[in-house]
Amino acid sequence: MLSVDALIAFAAVIDSGSFSAAAERLGQTPSGISRAISRLESQLGMALIKRTTRRLDLTEEGEWLLARARKVLSDLQDTEEQLAARLSQPSGLVRVNAATPALDHLVAPLAAEFMDAYPLVRLELVSGETVIDLIEERADLAIRIGPLADSTLNARRLGSSCLRLLASPAYLARHGMPQKADELAQHRLLGFTTPASLNIWPLPQEGGEGLPVQPVIAVSSGETLRHLALADAGIVCLADFLTRGDVASGRLVPVLEAATLPWAQPVWAVFYKQGTLAPRVAALVNFLAQRLAGGVLGE
Repeated sequence: MLSVDALIAFAAVIDSGSFSAAAERLGQTPSGISRAISRLESQLGMALIKRTTRRLDLTEEGEWLLARARKVLSDLQDTEEQLAARLSQPSGLVRVNAATPALDHLVAPLAAEFMDAYPLVRLELVSGETVIDLIEERADLAIRIGPLADSTLNARRLGSSCLRLLASPAYLARHGMPQKADELAQHRLLGFTTPASLNIWPLPQEGGEGLPVQPVIAVSSGETLRHLALADAGIVCLADFLTRGDVASGRLVPVLEAATLPWAQPVWAVFYKQGTLAPRVAALVNFLAQRLAGGVLGE
């Protein structure tokens, strides 16, 4: 394969008119430039420059190569400039995978602001309720909530969101507001199908912290639980980022608030360990970290 440095030296010799002038332009020695041209001619098996004591002339093959060398060097320069532009102004597609609640309540509300800040970036938001293979799914980034177990991943903590027990006013009007944790056994409790840890609620009990509950309705999505609670189906335990607006409007009210332990779920940006993040991905991660830490999570 032809050396780019040799092509640069070849073009510099022709443009400047001499080996010494080319050496000065490139910050090299005349003998170094001469050796580079000789190696190029030897590699190609043809003479490129007719050398005399007074002038340099191109051979026919040299004329042919010079035109192509100029195009190659021009394309390389254009590529470097475009890469520099991408670093200073991120662009391209970012594929994000997250559970539906994270997309709906964390990413989607910030999408317009992000696009205003980075107009050359495009987003592809894919929802999934289970852990996925980022490479297989061609995802650049995943938003995950809760503890992380996969050591092959890099993760940046975006913040955390407190857990609360909640129910609708209509449900509590019919079934009463529980005053103690053991009264929850007389209520309809709503929870998750998996993992089991999500059905341990932040309430103290004898022998430790955290009250395991058996939900009468179990679902795979926190967003579905939220809608069940809004539909007066029972009591839920959900993170503030999902329900902060509902609590503020009075559509959901805290249950056993004084007894609730200060538990919070961490929120992560997750990506594979494969060197430096692409500028477009880093831009989104930094943006989410700044905006979510600013209060969107309801911390």
